[in-house]
Amino acid sequence: MRIGILLSERSGSDALRALTEDLHRTADEGFVSAWMSHIFGVDALTALAVAGSRVPEIELGTAVVPTYPRHPGALAQQVRTTALAVGPDRLTLGIGLSHRVVIENMFGYGFERPARHMREYLSILGPLLQRQPVSYTGETLTGNLELGIPDEGRIPVLLAALGTRMLELAGRRADGTVLWMTGPATIREHIAPAITAAATAAGRAPARIVCALPVLVTDDADAARERAARTFATYGTLPSYRAMMDREGAAGPADLAIIGTEEQVAARVREVFDAGATEFVASVFAGGAEAQRTRALLSGLLG
Repeated sequence: MRIGILLSERSGSDALRALTEDLHRTADEGFVSAWMSHIFGVDALTALAVAGSRVPEIELGTAVVPTYPRHPGALAQQVRTTALAVGPDRLTLGIGLSHRVVIENMFGYGFERPARHMREYLSILGPLLQRQPVSYTGETLTGNLELGIPDEGRIPVLLAALGTRMLELAGRRADGTVLWMTGPATIREHIAPAITAAATAAGRAPARIVCALPVLVTDDADAARERAARTFATYGTLPSYRAMMDREGAAGPADLAIIGTEEQVAARVREVFDAGATEFVASVFAGGAEAQRTRALLSGLLG
């Protein structure tokens, strides 16, 4: 099993030191990968460039960087510089649309026709990540540039794709998808068939399906579910995630969290892989002994 850890979002003056320590621990425990969200703490790519340059070998990924606030040329420059800092073939770029409430209310951009936006975004980003010049004019994005950054290896791109059109785009134009708040039934019945068919039709390699979910090994499942409900409540209000919960038959984020004893958590993680996920990323949402038990169980499943 390919299992990684979702690193805690960091803020404050010691954010980079704490992130580096967390990454060291994750690598020492044998996890395949470490992923970082880009929300409103430190910049994910910059932070991974710093911490990743100090911690060798473990794969790194973003889950995910929102596209609307960044021109694809500027993002390509930052991504390739980050890959140069951490070494070849370590970085996976996860990108996503984010949500209307974030893009319109916080950043002031329009959120119309998001699938078109992502299609045009990839038309500029893709060639630049492959060290090629780009000359593209779309309805919403234009790019005429070339980057002068040394060879930093291949940088796979994953889309945060949940709807059918985005999954088809991820299969045709990217290396796969990175999921959040999406359960095994939805992966088996919706995600995997759509993205696999698109990748096959485009003559591409099988798509990566990276599934990230909250996880906790505990003897007090009821308390953990209450904590998950509080911690992840916002995701139940966002339309794209709400649609995945409805598909899964989940009332809210707590129903998607993987909670229980070692045996129960292991069984549910295996269910995610059996549904079609190629990689699992754990968001361990408590500290102390429960976090240690969770990470120990997950590291024991590697292989």
